[in-house]
Amino acid sequence: MKKVKITVMRTASYGDLIEKYENPIEHACDMREGQVFVANGWERPEGFCVSAWDSMSPFVMTLAHGGGDLYGGWMKNKKSAMISCNDGFRPVSFLLEALEADAE
Repeated sequence: MKKVKITVMRTASYGDLIEKYENPIEHACDMREGQVFVANGWERPEGFCVSAWDSMSPFVMTLAHGGGDLYGGWMKNKKSAMISCNDGFRPVSFLLEALEADAE
């Protein structure tokens, strides 16, 4: 099993949707563009958003186990995936890349 690098590529916030539909919350998302996490095989990196992990963990699992070429050539790098979290108010896009390093 391999380690998987997770890079925060883009964050967004839809203020109009938040104002119209969301109950006020104090703390929504800690992700910053350029931030990097490394998944040790199938394990969620410490401090990584649980909701985002739920969206991407099947892809991390596939890449960690040597899978690739997701959706028949979707990504230029066959050992990668671009996945977004499921927060419709503040979506975050993550680049997942299988590393050569073995998981511990």
